[in-house]
This record gives sequence, C-alpha cells and structure tokens, in this order.
Amino acid sequence: MTNRQEILLLTGLLGAGKSTSLRVLEDLGWEVLDNFPIRLLPALITDVTAAENAAPLAIGFDSRTRGFVPDGIIELARSMTKRDDLSVTSVFLDCADDELERRFNETRRYHPLARERSAAEGIRAERELMEPLRAWSEWVIDTTELTGNELQQIVRERFHRDDPAAQSVTVSSFGFARGMPPLADLVFDMRFLENPYWVPELRELTGLDPEVGEYITARGDFDDVYKRIRDLVLSLLPRYRAQGKAYVHIALGCTGGRHRSVYTAETLAEALRGAGFSPTVIHRNLASRAADEFEGPPGADGDDSAARRT
Repeated sequence: MTNRQEILLLTGLLGAGKSTSLRVLEDLGWEVLDNFPIRLLPALITDVTAAENAAPLAIGFDSRTRGFVPDGIIELARSMTKRDDLSVTSVFLDCADDELERRFNETRRYHPLARERSAAEGIRAERELMEPLRAWSEWVIDTTELTGNELQQIVRERFHRDDPAAQSVTVSSFGFARGMPPLADLVFDMRFLENPYWVPELRELTGLDPEVGEYITARGDFDDVYKRIRDLVLSLLPRYRAQGKAYVHIALGCTGGRHRSVYTAETLAEALRGAGFSPTVIHRNLASRAADEFEGPPGADGDDSAARRT
C-alpha cells in the first residue's frame, strides 16, 4: 500500500529528552500521545487507520507508563511492523548515568524508580528494565552531550514533513504612519518607491488595482529590490523551519499602507505560492483613509516623522 499510517514509538530513560522530542514532533504536525496505556494501543491503531488523512502519530512511553512490560511492548510492536497499512519507527533516547543524575539533581526531581534510594540507584534500575527496548529499537539517540536545541534539531531533521506549507507564513502590508506591526519577524520598508498617492487618478485606488501595480513596476527602483527581498525570504524560510520556527510574519510597509506595500505583499505572496508555501495575506491599513497628513508631501516620503506630527 502507498498510503501507510506513520507510527513513531518513542521511549527511553527518564530525563533523556522524551518530552522535548514530543514537543518538536507536535510542532512538525504529528499527533502526539504521551504515556498512553499500552493495553489500549491496538484499539488506538484501529481507530487511527480507519480515519482519512490522519496525521502521523507519535506515541511516547517509558517505565512509568501503565502496563509497561518491555517484552510485551516489543511483541506488540513487531506485530504492527508486519502490517501493510502501517509504517512503524522506534526510537530510544539514551543518556549516560552521571549526566542523568546531574539533570535530576539540577531539577530537584525524584527519580520515580528510586523511591527511598538515591537517584543513581533509580537510574541503574531503570536502565536494566529498559535494556530490551534499547536493544530492539531501530534508532538510539544518545543525548549525553546534546543541548536541548541540538536534540530538537536532530528530531526535526529526521521527522520533519517535506511539505513547506506545513510552516505558517503570513505576509502583511502596513502603513508606517499608523504604527509598526508589533510581531513581525521581517520588516521591509517600501517608501523608497515613488508614491502612487500623488497621482490623482491613482489616489483612491490601492495596491490591489492593476493600475497601481503598473505605476510601481514602471519605475526602475522596484524590480531589483523586490527580487532581492524575494530571494532573501525564500532562503530564510527553510532555515527558520530547521530551527523550529513554525510561524513567520513578513511585513512590508509604506507610508499609508494602501499602495506600495499592498502591491509588494501581493507580489511576494504569489512568489511564495509558486515555491510551495501557503501564505496568509493581511492588508492592515487597506481600508484606512488616505489623507495628506499621513502621506506627506512628495519628496518627504522617506522620512514621514513630520507628517506624523501634524
């Protein structure tokens, strides 16, 4: 079968990074369940495979999980790997005993298997209990020398979705005269372009109207700068995703937010669609009133501070 349900079985030693890994998987679009009762796993798989377009499923479990019997888990997982409708991957997160002990001491948490004993004794007992799963797992990731960010990067590289549309990208236009967007990741100032506002027949139009686009692109300043912005954005988005940035907001501004920024935002969004992204487009000030006090006189467009004070 070509459309097999992806199942990731994620386990390991307590403190080795399971929670961190599951958070990354969730950000990548996986459906995540942690410490799910093992005895209910067959029913869960039946339910998931019956659904259409189900997300890949990551199931985290460890020595605290109800019904945790390593040999039984391995037997159940092996039966799953034989199914034609499932693609099963198993990952074990390992870590050196002294590093695990340091992590427990640093967080002042008790080891669940230590009870009245030291954390070191609990770690040794858990390692012995988990060894069959470690030996059986397809992947073993040793997190001893890894920072949290490094572990996240490893998980992203191995389990990211190839669809660039999985990253949420917003392209917005705005007017500097009405304030900067507070949460933008990238801001581009388009006020170097000649302002269509000062052409009487274009004043009441917006960057959505073809006449405004023709006016902007007819000037020599637009093409070169736009291509640089487009290429920069297309080179940055995969790098943002590799670092776990699930939401990216690209804002383009002009004076009033109705002409130059709107046209550029629409043009950039179309280029992103062509590259496989699905951007959300927002024109913050498109419905705002075009007024002399906002737009400023010709020639003062690069610095609108005086216009804002009037």
